[in-house]
Amino acid sequence: MQKITPSLWFNDNAEEAISFYSSIFKNSKVTDKSYYGEGSPFPAGTLLAATFYLDGQEFLAINGGPQFPFTEAVSFTVYCETQEEVDNYWAKLTADGGKEVQCGWLKDKYGLSWQITPSIMPKLLSDPDKEKAGRAMQAMMKMVKLDIAALEKAFNGK
Repeated sequence: MQKITPSLWFNDNAEEAISFYSSIFKNSKVTDKSYYGEGSPFPAGTLLAATFYLDGQEFLAINGGPQFPFTEAVSFTVYCETQEEVDNYWAKLTADGGKEVQCGWLKDKYGLSWQITPSIMPKLLSDPDKEKAGRAMQAMMKMVKLDIAALEKAFNGK
């Protein structure tokens, strides 16, 4: 069991969201589910909570009602080695009502924020050469979905 597990509060569509996320990320599985019973705030048989894994990362999903919607204050970063991987996650997570935001950020159709980030990005932005790092940052700030080749080109001053 991992020490810290993100818990995601959904209105009433946690089961649908788990299926959606599991279809996108490899090594995904649901390990435990519990359901509301009679006399609860949701119809009996509605998913109460589930433990699930996305690419080996444990999550907990809860159907808790509309009181606490997702905000950009919490997001999940997906590090990608290639542009193909960036494009793949971007397309799948923005499908069916997701929204592109800026600088590699998007919101999926459930309102959860994701950062689809090339693995090289932290290296570019923390380079000791402040001019190179600054060029990479300026290029990123103009992008919606991140473009690895364009980021590297800006970093190298081309």
